[in-house]
Amino acid sequence: MFHSNSFKGLLVSLFLLNLFACNPTPTAKIDGELKKWHRITLIFEGPESSEIAEVNPFLNYRLDVTFTNGKERFVVPGFFAVDGNAAETSAEKGNKWMVRFTPNQTGEWNYQVSFKQGDKIAIANDISQAQSGEYMDGANGKFNIAPNDKTGIDNRAKGRLNYVGEPYLKFEESGKYFIKLGVDAPENLFAYTDFDASTNVFGFQKKWEAHGKDYESSAEPFTWQGGKGKNLLGAINYLASEELNVFSFLTFNVDGDDRNIFPYLLKVSASEYKEYADVKNNKNAWDSLFHKTRLDVSKLEQWERIFEYAETKGMFLHFKTHETETDHLMDKGVFGTEGKLYYRELIARFGHHLSMNWNLGEENNQPIEEVLKVANYVYNLDPYKHHLVIHTFPNQDDRYAELIGDQSPLTGASLQLSEVEFEDVHPRVLKWKRKSDETGKRWALAVDEPGKANVALLPDAEDMEHNFARANAMYGTLMAGGYGVEWYFGYASPHSDLTCEDFRSRDLFWDQNRFALQFFENHLPFWEMEPADDYTSDTLSFCLAKENEVYAIFLPAQLETTELNFGDTQDEFSVQWYNPRAGGNMVSGSIESVKANGPTSIGLPPEDKDKDWLVLVKKK
Repeated sequence: MFHSNSFKGLLVSLFLLNLFACNPTPTAKIDGELKKWHRITLIFEGPESSEIAEVNPFLNYRLDVTFTNGKERFVVPGFFAVDGNAAETSAEKGNKWMVRFTPNQTGEWNYQVSFKQGDKIAIANDISQAQSGEYMDGANGKFNIAPNDKTGIDNRAKGRLNYVGEPYLKFEESGKYFIKLGVDAPENLFAYTDFDASTNVFGFQKKWEAHGKDYESSAEPFTWQGGKGKNLLGAINYLASEELNVFSFLTFNVDGDDRNIFPYLLKVSASEYKEYADVKNNKNAWDSLFHKTRLDVSKLEQWERIFEYAETKGMFLHFKTHETETDHLMDKGVFGTEGKLYYRELIARFGHHLSMNWNLGEENNQPIEEVLKVANYVYNLDPYKHHLVIHTFPNQDDRYAELIGDQSPLTGASLQLSEVEFEDVHPRVLKWKRKSDETGKRWALAVDEPGKANVALLPDAEDMEHNFARANAMYGTLMAGGYGVEWYFGYASPHSDLTCEDFRSRDLFWDQNRFALQFFENHLPFWEMEPADDYTSDTLSFCLAKENEVYAIFLPAQLETTELNFGDTQDEFSVQWYNPRAGGNMVSGSIESVKANGPTSIGLPPEDKDKDWLVLVKKK
C-alpha cells in the first residue's frame, strides 16, 4: 500500500535535488602554474559591485580562504577584483573576487571558503556570528601542486624567505641564508606615469626612460595595455643584472615629500589633485581628495605586474607602508578603520610574494602603543609571517628598546643613520644586535638609509670611488652581523631620492656591492659567525668570526695589517686576501699561513697597502 507520508517525502527529495541542481556549490576557477612556490589565484564569481558602490565592497564584504595540506594551514585574505582583468581594462566594476596563495608543499591542497557581509566586516575581530555573503560562502575544493621547476635567481627556486629567529633570513626551499644589497631610493619609485591615475605633484612623476634599453622581451607578460610598464620593468632588470637583490618603495605618501603614491580612488581628476596638493599645498588632502576606504583596483593590479616580474629576478620587495608625514593621517593617528583596511588590502593583494618585508613606517614617531596595535594586527593577519620591521629617525632609535624581544611581534629593524662619512653605521648595528640578542629573540637588522640626509650615496659623477660608503656603511653593516644595506640617494645631488630615474647614476658602486655579496656567499659561513672586533689588536678594523674555524677581517685604508688573537688554540690557519674594490679571486699576501699562538700577525696585503682589504683566515 502506498502511504501519503512516503509520497510527501518523495516530493521533498525531488525538490531538494532540483534546488541543488539549479544552485550548485560554487567552485573557484584556479589560475596559475600549479607548482610549489608559484602564485595560485582562486577566482570566484561573487556579488556584482563597483569601486564606488553604495555597499562598499572593500569594507562591507570579507573573503577568506583556508588552505590545508596535512599539518600545513594558511588562512589567506581575499579581495574584490572588479572584472578580474583590471590591469588591462582599467575596469571599475565587476563580480570577480580573488585569493592569491603560494603553496609551500607539493601534493593535494584543500580549500574552504568564507565569504561574509556586514558593516565593516572586513576588519572585524570576530566573524563567527557574521552574516553570510552567499555566493561562494562555504564553497570548498581541492587541487594538486607539482614540484617546483624554477632555477637560478628566480625566488620560486629558493622558496619563501623567512625570519627563523636568527640574525639572517632563510629561504625555505634552498635552505640558504640571505644578504640583501640594493636600493632604498627613489622612495617614490611608483610615481610612474604608466600606472592608472598617475599624478604629478611637484613635478616628480617618473617615466624611467633611461631604462627603456634594459627591457627584455621575456618581461612582455608583465606589461599592460599595449606595452605599458616597459621602462620600470627595464629598471628592475638592470638592478638584477648588477646582481643587486632588493628595491624599496612607498605605497602611500599623500602628505609626504612626493604625494604621488596612493592605492586609493581619487575624488577628483589627476590634474585637479595636482593643483590642490601642489599650488595650494593643502595639508588636508587625505580628508578632502580621497575615497579613504575604496581602492583603485586597476592601479594595484599594475603594481602586481611589477612585483611578479621582480620575483622572477630574485628581488626582495621592501614595502614601506608609511612615511613620517603620513602615519598620522589614517584615523587621525589612532589605528582604526582606515589603517586596518589599508593593511588588509596590502596583505591580501601582495602578501603572497616570497621575498619581502613589511615596514610599518619610515621615520616612524607614533606613540609606541599605536605601533604595537599596527604590528600585532599585521602579524596576525599575514598568513606567511613575513619579516616585520619599523624605521625610525636616526636620533630616535632608542624607541626600539620598547619593541625588542617579546614586547612586539617585530622581527627586526630598518635602521637610518646620519653621519656624512657613515661612521655611525657599524656601532649602531652592533648596539641593536647586542640588545636584541640579549632578549633571546634575535632581530634581523638592516641599514636601509645610511648617510647624511642631503648627501648619502652620491652619484658616480661626484664620487667615483665611494670609499666611505663601501668601507663604513656596507662593510660596517655586514661585519657587524647586519643582513644587508639599501642605499639612500640624498636630496642635494642629481638623481636624488625623489628625482632619480636612472640607476646607472651609481653604476660604478654597484660593482662593489656585487663583490661584497660574492665574498660573503662564496667564502663565509656568515650565518654561523659573530662580530668579534675585539679579536684584533687595533680599534679600526672589523672582524666577523666563527671562533677557531674562520675569521673575516676588514682592514680599512688606514691600516696595513693587524694581529688576530686566536686565544688558546694551536692550530694552523691559512691567510688569504680579497680586494673589496675590484673583486676577483682570493690572493696571497706576505704570509700564506700562520700558527695560532695568541695575538698573531696576519701579514701584509699583496699590493696597495694604503687601500682597504678583506682578509680571510681559515683553519687548515
